[in-house]
Amino acid sequence: MYVDCGTLYTGASVVDDGRFTVSDGRVETVGTQESVAGEGERLDLSTEIVAPGFIDAHLHLKGARSMDPMAWVTGTVSEDAARAVADADSLLDAGFTTVRDVGSDVAIGVRNAIDGGEIAGPRVFTSGRSISQTGGHGDMHMFPREWVTDGAGISTLADGADECRRVARERHRDGADLLKIMTTGGVLSEKDDPNEPQFTDEEVTALVEEAHRVGMPVASHAQGSEGIKRALENGVDTIEHGFHVDDETVDLMLETDATFVPTLAIMHRILAEGESHGVPEHGLRKARAASEAHYESVKRAKAAGVEIAAGTDFIGPELIPHGENALELELLVTEADFTPAEAIAAATTTAGRTVPDDVGGLATGNHADFITLGSDPATAIEAVYDVERVYKGGERVR
Repeated sequence: MYVDCGTLYTGASVVDDGRFTVSDGRVETVGTQESVAGEGERLDLSTEIVAPGFIDAHLHLKGARSMDPMAWVTGTVSEDAARAVADADSLLDAGFTTVRDVGSDVAIGVRNAIDGGEIAGPRVFTSGRSISQTGGHGDMHMFPREWVTDGAGISTLADGADECRRVARERHRDGADLLKIMTTGGVLSEKDDPNEPQFTDEEVTALVEEAHRVGMPVASHAQGSEGIKRALENGVDTIEHGFHVDDETVDLMLETDATFVPTLAIMHRILAEGESHGVPEHGLRKARAASEAHYESVKRAKAAGVEIAAGTDFIGPELIPHGENALELELLVTEADFTPAEAIAAATTTAGRTVPDDVGGLATGNHADFITLGSDPATAIEAVYDVERVYKGGERVR
């Protein structure tokens, strides 16, 4: 099939009067209508703005509907799963054809149902439950221990290198696509701080070795510089959040070819509306303290040439609902010195680096996942919210 485009964002470049070909659900050739010649079935989008399907490289397909951690503890898995199915549908409507889930106990099942054609949704790559040390960011330590035995459906707790190896193997047994670990404290975890490193070098090495042995990439929740460095020095593949990225950290990212997923969107929403949506006071306080450094870290990393992928950290409540995930692209432009084309690349080609499959830009061999937009993001980045058609594997799904 020949797909004729008006303006084509490939994820690597912008092509006027673009054309690409699709065979067996994958992209074959990409170029201009003049350079990609031939006869065959045609999809005429020659008056449209065409872009790769977006990727959210950091979210939680958890089905949450509250910012209150108490609700995460008291909710049922069946309710979470039902809501996550609805969220997957909303993501597809918004032009997100791939997502990377980094902490949920229902995403593996949702992924399998989507892959089996039983429900609609994006391609899902999931870590299953993330992995935290006891008392770490993934431990629900704002509650008594007897209320939560193992991270309330988002995390599993592990201490010591041997236990870390066992839990990493459990994730592989569960069918996870990647591993998510916590190497610093965080914003919504009450009794730690984003600058506190978590897990020892030996524990991180054990987790990474077990994951890489079976071909699973490793994502690290890492906000403070020491925890970021510990993660990078021990082989993780992606850094999530990165509030405090200094020059040494940038050099390590470049040296290890790590991808940085800054998740600006959740911080933006917490600061703008979090108080009225039930974000705990400790979360508001820590978000305020980190905000300025967070934006500066992204700018520093971008200027140095670090690979930066778009991810929101959205989980489902009204404050951070799935379906509004294009906010990350907008913030990369308005707050982090990206051009619109660079923001689209962050949400396509670069985000594709974070998952073990041929997704991302419209490039030879990749899945033919693409969207049309009602206006050109080059004129106003808000165009990324105006998704008119969605194609997955070359087939229209919206």
